[in-house]
Amino acid sequence: MRMRKKKHGAERLEACGEILLERPGEPIKSPEEIFGRGGELRLEIGCGKGGFACGMAEKHPEANFIALERVNDVMVVAVEKAMLKKEQRSADNLRFMIARAEDLSEIFEKSSVDVIYLNFSDPWPKKGHAKRRLTYRTFLNSYFSILKNGGKLCFKTDNKGLFDFTLEELAELGVECDYVTYDLHSSEYAENNVMTEYETNFSSQGIPICALSLTNKK
Repeated sequence: MRMRKKKHGAERLEACGEILLERPGEPIKSPEEIFGRGGELRLEIGCGKGGFACGMAEKHPEANFIALERVNDVMVVAVEKAMLKKEQRSADNLRFMIARAEDLSEIFEKSSVDVIYLNFSDPWPKKGHAKRRLTYRTFLNSYFSILKNGGKLCFKTDNKGLFDFTLEELAELGVECDYVTYDLHSSEYAENNVMTEYETNFSSQGIPICALSLTNKK
């Protein structure tokens, strides 16, 4: 379902300017450039309403988080939520950027990111739309390019078809996963899981969540 256009969206984004990044003129090389400090640089691609990014930034004050979203009206919700939750974060470690996954190589230097999160990406279920899926091999290769050696890619979805497709794409690239589960919340990997808004909704309906994690080996 397409989100209804937000009233005064541009003004509301501007009001949250302290946590909303502009596209950089040069690719980001390190968190010091954005946050003025070291530590891991973690990236969420397609942050939606921002619940996951806010939760992770609060839970991991030692890390630095950048959350990307391509839809302006969705980003309005995310940054306003992050501003409301600002006092809950013990570190100034969360920023947002309006950008597409296709633009990653222009935004981040090679081998600059420690962790990438893909949460509940659009499944693009039609066969002819496979190349649009954010786990299609060209996207995966772009993630591996900006990930450090030993960096992590974490993926969650409620869509089993997309999950199986992702596993097939990874196999074609010769990439092995650290773990794969078709029911995250009933698995041993659920303990430190931070849920997105979609995840909370799907789980309340009894829909199992598929998840995987892998280590980038260059």
